[in-house]
Amino acid sequence: MESESNNKVSNGLDGSTGAECMARRGNTCELILRVVALALTVAAAIVLGVDKQTKVVPIQIAPTLPAVNIVAQAKWHYLSALVYAVVANIIASIYAAISIVIMLGSRKGKASIRLGQMAGVADLLMVGLLFSANGAALAIGLMGYKGNSHVRWNKVCNVFDKFCDQVAVSILLSLLAALAFTALVAITLLTFHKRFPSKS
Repeated sequence: MESESNNKVSNGLDGSTGAECMARRGNTCELILRVVALALTVAAAIVLGVDKQTKVVPIQIAPTLPAVNIVAQAKWHYLSALVYAVVANIIASIYAAISIVIMLGSRKGKASIRLGQMAGVADLLMVGLLFSANGAALAIGLMGYKGNSHVRWNKVCNVFDKFCDQVAVSILLSLLAALAFTALVAITLLTFHKRFPSKS
């Protein structure tokens, strides 16, 4: 009788062990993070992919001549750094969607462990991809806000303010997605550390 009661306490009311409960919590947290990463990368790609602005800009050709008004456009695909950011977020969102489907359809066992290892490596690749894309977009964004007097590049965000604001929002969303993938990598490392503890 005592052993049966002890088993109930250790295994829980539903008969599952403490390790299984921890695994379920980890899987739920991982699933939430993947859904968040999917939503953020899709939002970042859309915000930047539809970003464009048209302005009438006065151009002073000579000091003695009146300014000439010229219609100028700013579009995301004019800058390779922003193209890279859009493509990176699309790749990350596709991977997030695929990983969610695989995670929901996977079962326990050796195959599940191998999938977890592969997902951990892929998550790490997504972290590197998103951070590199955000770094490139942020660099060109700062150039647009401040310009560069050394190479005589004038700032453009004082003219194309809406365009630059959307770029900033997209970078912020993508950075949050990169942090979500970073958290997934951390969860994978902790899971394997608990599953295969180091021998002392």
